[in-house]
This record gives sequence, structure tokens and C-alpha cells, in this order.
Amino acid sequence: MSIMNCSVSGVGNAEQIGFPASNHALHRLGIVRRRQGITRRTVARRLNVDVSQIKEMEQETSDMPLSKLYEWQKVLEVPITELLVDAEDPLSPPVMKRAQLLRLMKTVLSIMEETKQTPIRRMAQTLANQLVEIMPELESVSPWHAVGKRRRRDDLGMAAQRRMSDDMFYDPGE
Repeated sequence: MSIMNCSVSGVGNAEQIGFPASNHALHRLGIVRRRQGITRRTVARRLNVDVSQIKEMEQETSDMPLSKLYEWQKVLEVPITELLVDAEDPLSPPVMKRAQLLRLMKTVLSIMEETKQTPIRRMAQTLANQLVEIMPELESVSPWHAVGKRRRRDDLGMAAQRRMSDDMFYDPGE
């Protein structure tokens, strides 16, 4: 089978491109994504793919083109080597520290955005300034995304409001 026969999604397995399947980890996309505090939905939106494809790509044994890894590297904003390290090796201390500071800054900015109290806003701004002193790249960070309102347990989502076609219940074997 040639390289041209790889899956359309850009994620193929080793057998599709003529290599034996690997049972060992090839990358750490999921681990790094979680440490950075980025959701699968955000990665999917930035890579312009479905969340199901992100889940598939995150499987440590999934084989993918190097160009796709570089796209992930841009989204996660980490050195490419952090994505390729064996799964048994911990993330490097600088990447761990960066992920922690990034999450902290997102939280501080969310507090600033949500609070109506001036003293709390000032304290959050001071904290944000101090974090930027430690790591200048945090200046371009945005707060945690809060999309819509939180649903209660008894609220129905959009899926419950969609109309389903009667054809979905048709069994071709009948």
C-alpha cells in the first residue's frame, strides 16, 4: 500500500504506509494538551477537524505526518521535542512550569473579566502584571472561555431539540 492511500483525515496507522504496526508510544499529544489546559474542542477548532479526529490523533500509538505534529506544536505552543518524547519520560520542568503559569494567567484574566468589585479587579491586575514579569509571553494570553450559560441537570441540550428523521428508525433488514 502506498503513502497515497493514507486516511483522508491525515492520521493513518503504520500499516497503511507500509511499516509494521507499533505497540509503543509515538507521541504525547494528549498528555501535553491536558497539561496546557486546552480542550479537545479548542484543538479541533484550531486544526479545523472534528473532535473525534483529535481523540484519534491523541492515541499515543497513532501514526501521523510530521506536518500534523507541527500543527499540534503551534496549537499547544511547546517545543516539538516535547510531543515526541517517550511516554515514560516526564515532561521537562520548563514545559511543566510554563503550563502551570499559563493556566494561572488564564484564571487571573477570567477573574478580572468576571468580577464587578474594584479591589478584586486591582489585585487580579497586579497579579497579571507580576506573571508577565516572570514570563513576558503571557501578555498575549486570553482568559478561559465561557461560552453560553451553564446548564442545570434538568436542562436539555440542543440535541434534544433537534428533529430526527423517521428514516433513522427504518431497519433495512425488515
